[in-house]
Parts: sequence; structure tokens; C-alpha cells
Amino acid sequence: METVEQYIERAKVRVKGLRENFVWVPEPAGIIDQTLLKPEASLSDVRRFFEESLPFNFASICVNSSFIPYLRELNREVPLCSVVGFPLGASSSASKAFEADDAVRNGAVEIDMVMNIGFFKDRDYKKVERDIKMVRNAIGEAVVLKVIIETGFLSNDEKVEATKIVMNSGADFVKTSTGFGPGGATLFDVALLKEVVGDQIKVKAAGGIRNYYTLCALFSAGASRIGTSSGTKILNEV
Repeated sequence: METVEQYIERAKVRVKGLRENFVWVPEPAGIIDQTLLKPEASLSDVRRFFEESLPFNFASICVNSSFIPYLRELNREVPLCSVVGFPLGASSSASKAFEADDAVRNGAVEIDMVMNIGFFKDRDYKKVERDIKMVRNAIGEAVVLKVIIETGFLSNDEKVEATKIVMNSGADFVKTSTGFGPGGATLFDVALLKEVVGDQIKVKAAGGIRNYYTLCALFSAGASRIGTSSGTKILNEV
């Protein structure tokens, strides 16, 4: 079994090697979750955002769950993503499971849930894993499940432990940040999470990603998906 120190050292090597291993992503839309999660966003804001995003063929369009049925009626082909327990992760497991199931029934095909950070800080890892599994069981295996661990609140040791819990829970992705917590996606955090998951699950980077270069750097560090509210801006840079 590898130690935390080994993961950290490999992540540092991965970041240092980015100059030689940098990848300019040829079709970035395919890895972007185009996101609008502002609490003040109105229905008209969401509709305008959705319609402006349609020509770009993003991996998904991610909005709060109340807007999912409306967008599904507008277009039944676009992959929709919704958030659960967002942005704090502190709601009950039962409410997270209900919220996720409701979003899927209304048309979401991907769910980004927030880990219970308080349980994790208590080192009650079984509760954290059970929280994720309840959402996984509620939505079924066909729906993509991403778990946000909010790296800005965690030490490197905790990032490794949280990622292992996500892997054991049956999720498809471990995700860095909500964009509402302290800090956002960093090259080191993405590299560290990637070293832990290997090829077992995938890494999503989110938080503060506003240009094409940053997207490519995070992809090169190990992210398979990028969450950003700046997707159309990024694609216009390519």
C-alpha cells in the first residue's frame, strides 16, 4: 500500500513535468461542464445561459435542480447536470438522496454532490462513505456521479483520504471544489487526486477556471472534466 508521502511526491513530479507533457486540448467543449450556480440567477438568466451554450456541445450544462425540468422541456438532447447538497455538503444523507433522485427524474443525467465535510473532519469516514453511497443508490449506476471534496478545507493527507473514500463509494469522479469555498482548482491538487485514483475513477477540476490555458494545464495534470462558468469564453479563445 502506498503512503501519503508517496502520492504527494509523485504529484509534485507530475506538476514539474507539465512543461514536457503539456497538452493543448483540441476540442475542449467535450470536457467542460458549463455551469451556472449563482443563487441570484433568475429563470430568464438560466434560459439565456442555456441557449447561448447550446451551439458548443459541452459535456454537460450544470444548473441548480429547480431549473432542470424547465431546461429538459426546452431541449431533450443536451446532457444536464445538477448539484446536490450544494455548496456546504452538510444536509442529511436522506435529503441528498431525495434531491439527487428528484433531479434525475426531472432530466439530469449527471449529479455533482458535496461530501459531508463535517463528518470527514470528525474522521467518521464510514458516515462519509455511507452518505455518498445513499446518493449512488438513489440515482442508479447509469447516472454519472461526481463527489466534491472541497480541497480548500483539507490538508494533503486529508485530500488523499477523502479521495479514497470517494473511490470506495462507487462514484465516477472526485471533484476538487464547489467554487464557493476557499480557493479553487490547483495543478497540485489535481495531480494529487489523479495519483490516488489512477485509472479507477476520474478527476474533475472546478473553481476559478476562466481561460483556455488553465483548462489545458489542469487537463495535463490529470483532470478529465472541467467545471466552469466561463465555457463559452474559453472556447472563443481556441
